[in-house]
Amino acid sequence: MPGTTLPPFPDDVRTHPLLIVDFELIKAGDREEIDRLWEAATTLGFWYLKNHGADQEVNDMFDVGAETLALPLEERLKFEQGDNGQSFGYKKVGAQATDGTGKFVDNIEFINVSKDDALAYPRVVHLTYPSTINARMENTVAPFVRKSLDVTYVVLNIFDDKLGLPKGTLESMHAMDEHSACEVRCTRSPPVQDKEAMDRAMLAAHTDFGSLTFLHNRLGGLQVMPPGHDEWSYIRPIPGHAICNIADALSIFSGGILQSNIHRVVPPPGAQAAYERWSLVFFTRPTSSKVLRALVESSPIIADAVKKQPDKNFESGSTAAEWLARRVRNQRINNRRGPDTWAASRGTEHTPTAA
Repeated sequence: MPGTTLPPFPDDVRTHPLLIVDFELIKAGDREEIDRLWEAATTLGFWYLKNHGADQEVNDMFDVGAETLALPLEERLKFEQGDNGQSFGYKKVGAQATDGTGKFVDNIEFINVSKDDALAYPRVVHLTYPSTINARMENTVAPFVRKSLDVTYVVLNIFDDKLGLPKGTLESMHAMDEHSACEVRCTRSPPVQDKEAMDRAMLAAHTDFGSLTFLHNRLGGLQVMPPGHDEWSYIRPIPGHAICNIADALSIFSGGILQSNIHRVVPPPGAQAAYERWSLVFFTRPTSSKVLRALVESSPIIADAVKKQPDKNFESGSTAAEWLARRVRNQRINNRRGPDTWAASRGTEHTPTAA
């Protein structure tokens, strides 16, 4: 549970280092720090973010998640996402496949709250939520959403400059007041005692569906497989540091300059495995109607990057909403029709078959 004293992350497991980016410095325009962000975003696509100013909002959201996932299962299931590609709402344990065989399913549960619903409350934009969410929508959920978007827009404006895009291009494609699939996710994973389960994914290998991810977790479990590697490595959680990563849409918009890297969630290592794993994420996603394609007309830098990768397709033919729904729908185990279903759930993964 949030607030529990947890054992430290062990030193005897393989980890992958991340660059640490100071949000206050990039917000102030510090060129060295901005270059560090750019290096992270264009190589692995993951980095730590410190001094983001959201610590209180994060702690409050962990409390909301705990309150919500403590509701009776019967109550939670009233808000279950279903199998039609809807991302908002409650996801029950065992609803998603974790590999192409269909043999294993996930063992995590989470509640997703739409950015649109949080900022419009009490008006309903997409759907309604459990009473624990509604009770704290205005004083907890919405402040976390706004803080996350503040961080997002600083990063997107830096990317505009680095990519040679007109100022405000990427922010306008993720406008706060337009409908999108941006959402807050609170996740609970159970303790793991079974040794065989320790190397089994609790959340399947994937790239993220949207543009930018703002993750807060207190236990290990997140793993990455960098390009050119064939083994998974843990990302060590650091107190007070968010973990940020590039997702599919920004990778496509940038002609592959920004890296959306494959990752998964497994049980926490060492003594941490005996504890529930909680995480909190804000997923920034483009306005639902935006088509996912490289912005070659807006930037010669992006146009040149696309020309240098003739074997890659940066014309998805999908809107942001369609891209998300396809991926969510085809991960649902009830929709499985064979290996092709898993393949249809993939995004920009460099190793689509990884589990």
